[in-house]
Amino acid sequence: MMEETKLTRFQRRYLMDCMKRGDTLPLQCYPTSCKKPAPAAPAFSPAVCQPSRLSAKPHLRPAKVCQAGDAYTREKFKPQARRDLEKEKQRLQNILATGKDVLECNVRQTLVRTKEEEIPEPDRFEELVNEVQERKEFLAEMEALGQGKKYQSIVLTEISQKMREMEIIDKKRSEEMREIMTKDFPGGKSFFP
Repeated sequence: MMEETKLTRFQRRYLMDCMKRGDTLPLQCYPTSCKKPAPAAPAFSPAVCQPSRLSAKPHLRPAKVCQAGDAYTREKFKPQARRDLEKEKQRLQNILATGKDVLECNVRQTLVRTKEEEIPEPDRFEELVNEVQERKEFLAEMEALGQGKKYQSIVLTEISQKMREMEIIDKKRSEEMREIMTKDFPGGKSFFP
């Protein structure tokens, strides 16, 4: 039986010593403890309340005590609607009356509206101006905190990249404007030299 429980040699030896002496077996046997447990109180001495010591006999509560507690009471079921029943009724009425679901029509109308109302793209030049301004503000904040030298080269590089992109956009716009102006004048001559 000791082999099946996989006790250590120390634990086996300790249990065998207890059996040889005729003592009661301990409730807990620590695997490496060299200390002998304190001798048990004699049976004729008055009972001392020891909360850490468990008795071998289980204490079962009677059924009446268990049923008297809240262990067997169930919570009342409170149903909650997962969907709006009035909307479902209205939808069913529309399907039976017209043969079509109103929700499908609403979805189609919203898709048509989004196609009609095309959102104009923000001007890239204005975005670049805002980004340059944000970087200048960031650099000013870092200089106020004493960290300006750390970020100065990075921020100035980003600003120069943005400025280069702004110059390219400006050249394209000016070329487009020249083409428009040459088309408008008779004889194909440009207003610009």
